[in-house]
Amino acid sequence: MKWYIIKRLIQLIPVIIGVTIIAFSLIQLAPGDPARTMLGQHATQQEINEIREKYGLDEPIYVQYAIWLNGVLHGDLGRSILTRELVVIEISERFPNTIELAIAAMIFAIIIGGLAGIISASKQYSITDYTVMGIALFGISMPVFWLGIMLMLIFGVILGWLPIGGRIDLIIPFQRVTGFMVLDSIITGNFNALISILKHLILPAIALGTIPMAIIARVTRSSMLEVLRQDFIRTERAKGLSERVVIYKHALRNAMVPVVTVIGLNFGLLLSGAILTETVFSWPGLGRLVVNAVYQRDYPLVVGCILIFAIVFVIVNLITDILYTFIDPRIKYE
Repeated sequence: MKWYIIKRLIQLIPVIIGVTIIAFSLIQLAPGDPARTMLGQHATQQEINEIREKYGLDEPIYVQYAIWLNGVLHGDLGRSILTRELVVIEISERFPNTIELAIAAMIFAIIIGGLAGIISASKQYSITDYTVMGIALFGISMPVFWLGIMLMLIFGVILGWLPIGGRIDLIIPFQRVTGFMVLDSIITGNFNALISILKHLILPAIALGTIPMAIIARVTRSSMLEVLRQDFIRTERAKGLSERVVIYKHALRNAMVPVVTVIGLNFGLLLSGAILTETVFSWPGLGRLVVNAVYQRDYPLVVGCILIFAIVFVIVNLITDILYTFIDPRIKYE
């Protein structure tokens, strides 16, 4: 197992480098001039040239990338062109919010999607089965931004049950410790802040987790149906075990490998897919930071964020592969 992990980590290096090259090239091809964005529309050409020379924007793209990559290898992602703040600091301030949102969305997707898939498989071809799968198909088809707006309109504006944006009520005092606001509110014993944070988290988590929930439901159903047709399930039923024990103790575990694969892939996608959700709900996360950085042609910040997304995605996939051995002991890595 140890050598397998080391081998996978080595294989990830060219993947991550390739992702950064593509990201760096695409942002260079985008219209607009970051120097003019920094100085404003009334800046003279001389002032623009001075800024471009100061920040190396007049260098060829491969030279700019080589300078950036050299900094990364020394633990420096550079500085934001607009704010002059270290990219590492800007990312560290926003990334915990995105992680919390992705975790909440995935918990929602696993619980609701998993239960829906199990119920649908245990009642195959019934009205319940068709209803659940119809809802799942509808969930996959809904655009995240449209669902987010509808949730805000219904639960935030019409019913007034939940806040429609932000991270916490501004009037509530809050002390940051780790950067993860849910954890910080528990550590500091600030339960008023915890309640407000969780309320602000519900709608974005539902909007972001609906598509993964629908995918998990469909995959769980398909995998469960395949397992329920196998001989050992008939044997367990012949022993007189209750249907609940057969489904939840024996069938579910054997059906979990493809489900875990989908969960791992979707968790990685949630981090990058959170861009739309964070924009709709004014969520102060990494996705929203990327959107603003793209608009402003802030090369170091955009590529730094994409680098973090790529690293997290491949690590999540590695963890998923390792989990296979715990779910199914027959799977071994040499």
